Amino acid sequence: MKAVQKTVSYDVHTGITSVQEKDLPLREEAYLPVHVESSVVGLYPDYRFQTVEGFGCALTESACYLLSKLSESERRRALSLWFSKEGMNASFLRLSIDSCDYSLSEYQAVEDPIADPELATFSIDRDRKYILPVVKEALSMADHPLSVLLSPWSPPKQWKTPPELSANDAAVYGGMGMQVDTDRPGRCFGGRLKPEFYGPYAKYLVKYVQAYLAEGIPVRMLSIQNEASAATNWDSCLWSGEEERTFLTKYLYPELSRAGLAGKIQIFIWDHNKERAIEHIDAFLKDPAARQEVDGFAFHWYSGDHFEALSLLHGKYPDKILMHSESCGLHIPGRTTAFVLTKEQEEALAGKKMELDQAGERKTPNQCDLKDALHYAHDILGDVNHGLQRWIDWNLLVDRNGGPRHVPGGFAAPLVYEENGTVTETISFAFLKAIAEAIRPGAVRLGSSTYGRDVEATAVRNPDGTLAVLLLNLGTKPAKVNLRFSETILQDIALPSDALVSVRIS
Repeated sequence: MKAVQKTVSYDVHTGITSVQEKDLPLREEAYLPVHVESSVVGLYPDYRFQTVEGFGCALTESACYLLSKLSESERRRALSLWFSKEGMNASFLRLSIDSCDYSLSEYQAVEDPIADPELATFSIDRDRKYILPVVKEALSMADHPLSVLLSPWSPPKQWKTPPELSANDAAVYGGMGMQVDTDRPGRCFGGRLKPEFYGPYAKYLVKYVQAYLAEGIPVRMLSIQNEASAATNWDSCLWSGEEERTFLTKYLYPELSRAGLAGKIQIFIWDHNKERAIEHIDAFLKDPAARQEVDGFAFHWYSGDHFEALSLLHGKYPDKILMHSESCGLHIPGRTTAFVLTKEQEEALAGKKMELDQAGERKTPNQCDLKDALHYAHDILGDVNHGLQRWIDWNLLVDRNGGPRHVPGGFAAPLVYEENGTVTETISFAFLKAIAEAIRPGAVRLGSSTYGRDVEATAVRNPDGTLAVLLLNLGTKPAKVNLRFSETILQDIALPSDALVSVRIS
């Protein structure tokens, strides 16, 4: 056997990412003078769990617009970072139905469905400008079939009730300086789909799926609503579990069946943060018929770990797919805030070289970038250890303002579009690539255990038979761990603080 260690680390002072590889000696425990009991990470190849099908990202209109501005060679390089075998080797791709916050403006495939109840004016021409050309180019780079997830952020606004901005949503999203009209329906700030339009909206979604399939886009998944309980200041719609169930069982699934798509398009529900997933999903699946029509649960990371919620869901619904469908750093690239500071705010911080991050802590931009990367690794390892099968990130790339978006503010992405026409790979991308290289599509999670809270681990057996272990040191000091399995041990594996290590054994 041969073991290779790969270490990815980041210097917050220089902003330089380091990737180092070295061979590790394997020893048989029987020949050691003493048993190794301390600082042990255990790997148990005979304990097998779920198959991890792969990773992916989203190509929003904004991301596709930025990619279209690049030279052909730089665009292909950027796409290859995600879609080629030498890059992330993506298996999944998420696209929005109509506009989302990362669209250049609000739009919908039928401008006024009240005036056009037959949806005769339905058109995806808007998507043909930026989205479809880039998506097709990305698909052409993959050496294996990809599956596309379509997600709506809002139904056509004419079919909705006026916004409902709860105290919680107001506190979390705060309007971001936007005027909220609570008298008229709109795409933004929530509102609900009126029940009398459940039928037309089901037809609308099926037409969207059919239009994309006609373009050669391999749509295999549909989530009913992005962030079903958040009235965000961007495109959004509120659904209770019961409302979403009624819509699926009585309208959407029958419409998919009439179109010959039932069973061919997997249905995902929730598509929101893990902390309230159980209540929504349980309410949805009280009806046995609905349980038969739902293929899986999609979730995001924005409200904390809640890994145990995934284990609970898998235990209660073992036939359902667990899919992470969105994540991003909640700040502008190279900054620690989601907004560009005013001149006065900049002057107030002059000389400090630090800004308040989302948690109100003082951090430099480089520290914030490292925090994102550690968050990615921690969340993926935790999700995998609790049943995750598919993982999809948010934007493939954003610009230096965290956009473009049709609403204020911006967020981060693993790749950043630069005004000089190049694309920058962040430390988050380096961590993600290391994870994807270790966990190949079709990998089976294996049993593992760790000795303390600072070092996290997950282990898999890949389709080619190799073993891979990911080790994350969240401690403030370097550590040395002993990896043992099948009466074999790798001693004193060096884990720098705030670093990601993979060990591949073949």
